[in-house]
Amino acid sequence: MQPKNIATFECEVIQKEFKLIGQSITVNFPDSFPDAAIKLQKDFFNRVDEVHNTKSKEVLFSPYMCNEIIATYFACLEVDEIDKIPEGMIGFKLPMTKYAKISCSNKTISEGYDAVFAWMKEHGYKQRWFDHSSPVEIYYIDENALEETAEILIPIY
Repeated sequence: MQPKNIATFECEVIQKEFKLIGQSITVNFPDSFPDAAIKLQKDFFNRVDEVHNTKSKEVLFSPYMCNEIIATYFACLEVDEIDKIPEGMIGFKLPMTKYAKISCSNKTISEGYDAVFAWMKEHGYKQRWFDHSSPVEIYYIDENALEETAEILIPIY
């Protein structure tokens, strides 16, 4: 179900675990972004019917890992169980993690990052760096909309 407001920039702390199946790409950073991420998401969206046990085929999860030289970016669906992984895809679990979450849109993702990091600093949170965690972008797909609701989740401690 899609949240009602686009780009509210409201922040909160949530705890969540994810079971995901999807595809990934590793490219130079920042030179290849956002083009590589957009292409990966479009390519994966053409294959979503191959993924079984999905919670929703209209919600795209994009965890990533980046060291400012290269980035690995994922396009995934959340599933009930990680089984029957289609060829060329990967299944993995992000364990229960505390996240700073902000609501934005696919058009305001950069502003969303600025706002969530400012909110984290203001509230005394620090980013948890890849210790059994990963930042996640979530996109609520609406093929008929010019702007789609998105969320950014940053692992925190």
